[in-house]
Amino acid sequence: MLKPRETIAALSPYRSPILSREGLTLDLNESMAGCSPHVLARLHSLSAADVSRYPQRETGERLVGNFLGLAPEQVLVTNGMDEALSLVFTAYLDANDELLFADPTFVMYPMLGAAVGAKVVRVQSGEDLALPVADLLARISPRTRVIAIANPNNPTGLAAERADLLKIVESAPNAAVVIDEAYFEFCGGALKCSTLIPDLARYPNLFVARTFSKAYGLAGLRLGVLTGAAGQIDYLRRLSLPFNVNSVVLACLEEALADGSFVSEHVAQIRHGREQLERLFGELGVRFWPSETNFVLVRLGDSAKAFVESMKRHRILVRDFSASPGCEGCVRITVATPKQMEEVLPAIRESFAEALRS
Repeated sequence: MLKPRETIAALSPYRSPILSREGLTLDLNESMAGCSPHVLARLHSLSAADVSRYPQRETGERLVGNFLGLAPEQVLVTNGMDEALSLVFTAYLDANDELLFADPTFVMYPMLGAAVGAKVVRVQSGEDLALPVADLLARISPRTRVIAIANPNNPTGLAAERADLLKIVESAPNAAVVIDEAYFEFCGGALKCSTLIPDLARYPNLFVARTFSKAYGLAGLRLGVLTGAAGQIDYLRRLSLPFNVNSVVLACLEEALADGSFVSEHVAQIRHGREQLERLFGELGVRFWPSETNFVLVRLGDSAKAFVESMKRHRILVRDFSASPGCEGCVRITVATPKQMEEVLPAIRESFAEALRS
């Protein structure tokens, strides 16, 4: 009887978090503002020939490299952030190796590590849910081959200090250290939100991943970016499928990168919206974590499930994160547009009061 590898058979099936598209979907950290109108215009201008030809990934890598100040050889465009992570995990991990990360964090890290048969080493964050730098450093061993860190982190929204991240990179020279900067554009400009892309030249074991799904509003087109030392990116390029990124998103990439005013305005609105959420949670007297992303995590305790259900009755979907280690009783809420926030904030008040009564 045909069977897959044991590591694949042992995996729990991935269940899409998309439960519904009815109402306002604030459960997936998508851009509620959509994409740049210039991107939309480019989409409408595509011809039959544009769609029928195989994509030229190298064109996209030159564009992204110029935008980030990197050589094209240091850039690999991927089918979303997920593929970027999968390539690193597949290239550097096997059954004798360890994947190291801190909980709570992006759910794909343990899934991808388990899929290649590596030992998944979890370090639990403390009550403040900040990156447990000392504990991570203590768990680095000769078997540590990949360390994955989301900065800012999902689902907490917290950002780690650049010096702490570099300390981890320096302490594991034989491990691929992946800094997942999916939410970097939403950082408040503080020093702790500095990107590690300028540090790639000094650390051959460092990778920095980005996505166009969040600040650029292109989640449906699936475009991620993996950056690193040219030699390491070359190894991953050998593993990557030749036509992994579709021609439609590559055709729109230049417009997305060029429309800096759209991204800046969207980011400014997100920062204002999350301040509104944090101010409201402060008024309600519930614990929340100051966010550097496009969402806010709040701890509602035993009322979490009732709150989520009440919000659903308001036709607003939010994400119950109680199953995530360290996030018991927590709910994650994506920041909406200014107009949508006029509806969201009163709904949160009403749902919170209703949840307390239930």
